[in-house]
Amino acid sequence: MKSLIHLDKDSDTYQTIKFKSESSYKEKGSKFISLAIPVTTEAEVKSVMNELKSNYQDAGHYCYGFRLGSNLKTYRFSDDGEPSGTAGKPIYGQIQSFELTDILIVVIRYFGGTKLGVGGLIQAYKESAKLAITNNTIIEKHETLSYIILFEYSKMNELMRIIKKHHLTIIEQNFQEKCTLTFTIRKSQCTQIILELKNLQFHPKRTNTN
Repeated sequence: MKSLIHLDKDSDTYQTIKFKSESSYKEKGSKFISLAIPVTTEAEVKSVMNELKSNYQDAGHYCYGFRLGSNLKTYRFSDDGEPSGTAGKPIYGQIQSFELTDILIVVIRYFGGTKLGVGGLIQAYKESAKLAITNNTIIEKHETLSYIILFEYSKMNELMRIIKKHHLTIIEQNFQEKCTLTFTIRKSQCTQIILELKNLQFHPKRTNTN
């Protein structure tokens, strides 16, 4: 796991996980299977939860926490039948502790016959979530904005020089008599690059994809 980078709310940098990871934890006969999964939308969260409930049909609880977006404002957690505050909140607390976003952590519990009590449950769900994260790799990403440009084919080389110069990511391109190109720009670099494009008589427009 890479070392943590402190999230600066004035920056366009945020942290997430690289891949899906899984871990297990046992306490007094109960088994906790924890999964950390990269997600970017609530629809993805719903789809993953449905899949896990299908794959682990005999489990007793499917507790989770997630956070989405570089602004860290979209989040939710669930105890799924466990005593209030003993599962979802400890799971989400680990997402906060590791300063992550675009992540879903699910902890699936198989009851072992012995009650763990409030303190035992909190510790078990906290540790399970932590294990799922530490079995992953934390990566740094940058918030981007998406733009589209309509231009004449004769200006394609001029535009592509700008794209390559700033290492912009092309999302979609259509090169005909009237050409369009959709690309993303790192948020902190937008003002500079958009001005450069306008000085060359390109007219980029924001899209709604970001």
